[in-house]
Amino acid sequence: VILLDEIDKMGISFQGDPASALLEVLDPEQNKDFVDHYIELPFDLSEVLFITTANVLYTIPPALRDRMEVIEISSYTDVEKFYIAKNYIIPKIYEEFTEKKAKIFVFKDSAIKKIIHEYTLEPGVRELERQLRSVVRKATLEFTKTNKTVVITPEKVVEYLGPEKIREEDSLEKPLVGIATGLAWTPNGGTTLYIESALIPGNGQLIITGQLGDVMKESVRIALSLARKLCGEDYSEKFTKYDIHIHVPEGAVPKDGPSAGVTITTALVSVVKDIPVRNDVAMTGEITLRGRVLPVGGIKEKVLAAYRKGIKTVILPKKNEVDLEKIPEEAKKNMNFILVETIDEVLEVALCETNASKQTSETNRSKKRRTRKSNSETK
Repeated sequence: VILLDEIDKMGISFQGDPASALLEVLDPEQNKDFVDHYIELPFDLSEVLFITTANVLYTIPPALRDRMEVIEISSYTDVEKFYIAKNYIIPKIYEEFTEKKAKIFVFKDSAIKKIIHEYTLEPGVRELERQLRSVVRKATLEFTKTNKTVVITPEKVVEYLGPEKIREEDSLEKPLVGIATGLAWTPNGGTTLYIESALIPGNGQLIITGQLGDVMKESVRIALSLARKLCGEDYSEKFTKYDIHIHVPEGAVPKDGPSAGVTITTALVSVVKDIPVRNDVAMTGEITLRGRVLPVGGIKEKVLAAYRKGIKTVILPKKNEVDLEKIPEEAKKNMNFILVETIDEVLEVALCETNASKQTSETNRSKKRRTRKSNSETK
């Protein structure tokens, strides 16, 4: 077995191109008689199992990537990080810092979770271990002064590490018009994404801000066309007499992908119809012009991000039902998953139906019934 670590960081220079050599090495049809240019002797590499690691795929040459079987390993969740820290990292640090008879420090579970949530933001546990070691060093110093076992609580963490370093946006306190809670995947795990929409007096232009990528901009345009269709003629003036502004906060962070389609559509319908969106519901899914909700990736990370924020109801595409098996049981038993196939099902759950809107919808339905009746009588 030969392990090639971080193959995505290979460089090409005047000294040579490692990727071209690997093309022959990793091809089972050619590596039976591989000749190294330095030793100039043939090697039979046909029985060698090559394992390579990489953080990203796009920097690996396409021809080289074609010779590999790609196995994607998702980042650790907060729950997994907690148990890794509690059962492996802390005992390892304890052995390094203490004697067997001494009881220098004791970690509270709440202190470990505080370090994970407020002092680290990473796919792995390298920074987490660094922060834990920093806490242990200061706890050991305190023990030498007091000769008493130090109980590391969340308050002690703040005392040792200072103010929190990771400040996530707070959850919405109440349902608001034009703001919907979406879910996004990042290399560091899942996160919540608040899509904001507003009507501004104008002439029907679409304004997009928040450093969105090309795919996400297309999702916004699809959502706008679909929202116009869903709102109908009763609200057509709002699309012509007002500019529609879509904004995704944290403008310095690039965002892309189609999975915010249902969230954008919900925010648009909310602001046009003046109906608040439930603040206890998060959603993800790609949208089509016909209103179909398509499956997306990163479901495990997205659901755990909602769980961390205290959101218990999550709207997911119907075809992502198979991904629910990957979600830890601790989160799954405390959450409600609503599987949808169309945008109508999303709006039925996500929008707060006020009495006025209920009466309006009932009036519209009765008008349609009267129209159908008069048409049938005319025929």
